[in-house]
Amino acid sequence: MDTSTWTPAPPAPAGPPQSLAGPPPPPAPPPGHWPPAPPAGPPTLPPTGGAPGAGAPPVGSPDPTWAAPLPPAGPGWGRPDPGAPPAGPPPAAPGSGPSPSRGRRPKMAGLALVVALLLGAAAGAGFAAGESLADDDTPAAATTTEPAASTGTVQGVDATTEPVAAVAEALSPAVVQLETQTGLGSGFVYDADEGLIMTAAHVVEGADAVTVRLADGRAVDGTVVGSDAGSDIAVVRVEADGLTAAVLATGDPEVGQLAVAIGSPFGLDQTVTSGVVSAVGRSVQTPGGAVPMIQTDAPINPGNSGGALADRTGRVIGVNDSIASESGGNVGVGFAVPIETAKAVADRLVQGLPITNGYLGVSAADASGQQSGAQVVQVESGSPGDEAGIEAGDVVTSLDGDAIASSADLVAAVRSREPGTEVIVGLDRQGDEVEVTLTLGEAPTN
Repeated sequence: MDTSTWTPAPPAPAGPPQSLAGPPPPPAPPPGHWPPAPPAGPPTLPPTGGAPGAGAPPVGSPDPTWAAPLPPAGPGWGRPDPGAPPAGPPPAAPGSGPSPSRGRRPKMAGLALVVALLLGAAAGAGFAAGESLADDDTPAAATTTEPAASTGTVQGVDATTEPVAAVAEALSPAVVQLETQTGLGSGFVYDADEGLIMTAAHVVEGADAVTVRLADGRAVDGTVVGSDAGSDIAVVRVEADGLTAAVLATGDPEVGQLAVAIGSPFGLDQTVTSGVVSAVGRSVQTPGGAVPMIQTDAPINPGNSGGALADRTGRVIGVNDSIASESGGNVGVGFAVPIETAKAVADRLVQGLPITNGYLGVSAADASGQQSGAQVVQVESGSPGDEAGIEAGDVVTSLDGDAIASSADLVAAVRSREPGTEVIVGLDRQGDEVEVTLTLGEAPTN
């Protein structure tokens, strides 16, 4: 979300329907350039399930949900004012998202614009923004805080512990701010010995070098090791002593567990907010594809992008990436890339290896009418989908038994699997249920 000025970001080229044959092109424009240029009209979303063709974007095509957020109505937070810093933070907008189970991923109908969380560089502003979310248990290596007044309990709740405060104490030393020529974002140290920092790819987009502000206030030079637009993950390396690394979680988060965000929304560094994990496996489009993400209602805003999503013990469970919002501010629907996905991508970037994704070889759009699924618009000749007998007009309803509710679900499900993986694709073919078994290929690189 590059927002150094109020000039509009150049729109992404329209282009033909994109295919699962390769990584989809970056959406138009990269979400969340902050502050963005005022759009010509109010933000809108396409109908959930428009018919394939002109009315519905195929899988991987530029998605209107990745539009820039609307700017504030007047001067103040987030908007550059020549010679003056931002006036202060905006009021928080309450809201929360649905929390379906992992198995079925409903379409995101009714959600507002999905925008990334990079805070743009304003005139006179010199620091980055953003950070993390958390989950449950009690922070390891962090002390609890005694309340100032009573030490009693309410219905079995231990009032002597402050889990959010403990998470902040445990995780904050690993949180950093990243500055580029075009914007400000967040990240966290995950390997102190090697000086490796994980962040969102759109935070460092177009940059080879960044300024990293550590939790102790030091500003050091950072080098972008690599980035992947499909997962929206990047790695930055610094040479500095005394780094503290965050602890990465293993396993899947649970819906309802604690979520704590630590970062610099709107440049307010080390801000701590909390909420819960609202949903898991939520298919969210990225600049170069789609990823099954963690959804949370912990308040995150422009500047939080690339920050850590941690559980109650202070372990990182995800990398903050985007929010659903019509205004560009928090309304309780934020998304984070799961840490297992992020770490796998980061490892390959550090090793200099290409990022490999599964390849089906079809273009698809959301199914029309009341039907749920991804309707196939085109099948690439010779692709795994073609060889398995998938036809234009088929509606993909499941992959390995997991429901496919939209084209974004299909992109996320295919891209999250390795080439060579055998999958069972469930289809609705003119009312008949059909299953085909195929082996995913490797997505070609652009």
